[in-house]
Amino acid sequence: MSRDEKRPSIINRRHVLQAGAAAAFAAPLGTLGAQALSLRTATAIDFTEFPICRTASEAPALSGAPRKVKLSWNAGAVCLAPVPVAIDFGFFQKQNLDVELVNYSGSTDQLLEAIATGKSDAGLGMALRWLKPLEQGFDVKIAAGTHGGCMRVLTRTDSGIDKLADLKGKIVAVGDLAGPDKNFFSIQLAKLGVDPNADIDWRAYPGNLLNVAVEKKEVHAFLSSDPLAYLWLKDTSYREIASNLDGEYRERTCCILGLRGSLVREEPQVGRAITQALLDAAMFVSQNPEKAAASFQPYAPKSASPEDLEGMVRYHTHHHHPVGDVLKRELQAYADDLKSVSVFKPGTDTAKFAERIYVDIFSV
Repeated sequence: MSRDEKRPSIINRRHVLQAGAAAAFAAPLGTLGAQALSLRTATAIDFTEFPICRTASEAPALSGAPRKVKLSWNAGAVCLAPVPVAIDFGFFQKQNLDVELVNYSGSTDQLLEAIATGKSDAGLGMALRWLKPLEQGFDVKIAAGTHGGCMRVLTRTDSGIDKLADLKGKIVAVGDLAGPDKNFFSIQLAKLGVDPNADIDWRAYPGNLLNVAVEKKEVHAFLSSDPLAYLWLKDTSYREIASNLDGEYRERTCCILGLRGSLVREEPQVGRAITQALLDAAMFVSQNPEKAAASFQPYAPKSASPEDLEGMVRYHTHHHHPVGDVLKRELQAYADDLKSVSVFKPGTDTAKFAERIYVDIFSV
């Protein structure tokens, strides 16, 4: 499929009103093959397209009064649509959780500290933003991946830049010089033989003005995430030359769920409940993108139509959310990648690092 064929298109479907939380749920099924997913079946979730393995280890929902927990997230990130879906369609309720959402837009270090110190019980973020700060030893354990996709490289259609390798010697705008998109595409450039530190002139701009930089010809291309990247691509004067769903990364998680370390040690059943609810919600999103878009609509930019949001939800790989050994391998692979672009130290033992920061939450 060409880049132009992957351009977002308007999906002509009616706007679906948000459903209530009183959904009925069927009996439990186990985990998807090779520990890739751990899910309970729920109304409107169809598992037939995925290889299912039954397991006897799946714990029941929490008993007693609903357990109050705080979950930190970035409310503007459409790729986190499973969060409002988990509320609207009863996935948290099913696990007997009373969830307070904390919209967090501060630095990653502050977010991880908030989780580690109990200001939040869990949080969602991007793997390539979290891994470097996690080297510092925050008491946070990664329990699951939540999806893939959402980062893109854009340029003007008439720029003469057709592929990522064409950025060699060019000026590229980014919203954050330490951001996950810069880290990801630096890794990709390095694999193409382009030194991301010496061969690219990175320039920082406010995230909502990245397109202005290329319009003024101050830069040749820019990195951005959805929803802004998707909305800019509706303008035919822009084109996408790369994304984090290219090649081997199509089957790798982008965003991750972190749990408070003390919660994992003292109340692992609560950690399992949080993780299970979000993975159930992610599967629901993958199979019900129109409903997920409607659920996320209150948090979306005013310029994003329900059809736009549905297009983004369909683009992101909400069916891919690894746990257990699969998750650990993906985290180690990212750590290896970060070593290749000098974000991690050359001497970092990435296997030990991945072992330290993850938890197989369904086995503790």
